[in-house]
Parts: sequence; structure tokens; C-alpha cells
Amino acid sequence: MDAISIGMWLLALIMGGIAFSRPGKLHIQGAKIAGENLLVMVPRIIMAILVSGFFSVIVPTDLVANWLGKDSGMKGILIGFVAGGLTPGGPIICFPIIAIIFKAGAGIGPLIAFLTSWSVFALHRLFAFEFPMMGPRFAMVRLLSSVILPFIAAISALLLENFFMGNNF
Repeated sequence: MDAISIGMWLLALIMGGIAFSRPGKLHIQGAKIAGENLLVMVPRIIMAILVSGFFSVIVPTDLVANWLGKDSGMKGILIGFVAGGLTPGGPIICFPIIAIIFKAGAGIGPLIAFLTSWSVFALHRLFAFEFPMMGPRFAMVRLLSSVILPFIAAISALLLENFFMGNNF
């Protein structure tokens, strides 16, 4: 078990102890909520593991290296931008995809564009939550004001990578 997992277990035990020490049987309420969340999350985690496993064996590494590799330039950043915005799901889906295309030869610029675009734009969240809850005017202003962010992040990452590589970090 890694340090982060140990830390999360310790945090759960501490929070459970605090809930147990308070009146109103908060520890039982907390355990029920955790159980309900577990029933929702376990099928999603299993599905995400399956998707990432299948994705890892079907991704052609030569295509990734060509389209998203270190020398792909703005083409790779643009592809990362579009792919990130179109990638559905939460981190349990996105990060395995990022890790797989990284291992397949994607460069840091396209990866950062992908991740930033997924974080900022994810179209499924835009249509499922933002448009209905905030309205189309807000959603469009936020979307248009944020469109440059993945490009800024990707170009900054390339500059930082060059700086760190040149300074033997």
C-alpha cells in the first residue's frame, strides 16, 4: 500500500472516530452514506478499469507518436484540445487514458492540452449540467472566455519542460 492510500485510511479512521464521538449516531449515518456511494462507484470503477485496459491494447503507438508526439507541435496540441473536450467521464476514465497515450509516446504539450481541455470543457458536463443549471448565456461566456486556456497551459508546459531538461532536473 502506498503512502497516499495509508493517509486516506488514516483520515477515514480519524473522521470515523470524530463522528463516533459526537451525539446522534453520526458514525452510522456516515457509514450508510459511504455504503450508498460504494454501490454507485464500484460499477463505475470496474467499467473504467475495463475501458482503460481495452484502450491500452487498441491504441496504435505509431499513430500516437505521429499525431501527439513530442514533435507534433500545434497539430498535437489542437488534437489534445479537441480530444480532451470530447472525453466523457471523470478522473477514473480520463487519467488512465492520459497514462496510456503518454506511454504510447504522446508529448507533454498535447497531454497538457488534453487534460486542461477535459478539465475546462468536457462537453458532456456542459450539456448535462452547465446549460440546464446556469443557462446558455453563462455557459457560452464561460466557454468562450476559457477557450485559450488549454493552449496557454500546453505552451507553458513545453517551455517548462525545455527549461527543466536544460537544467538537469
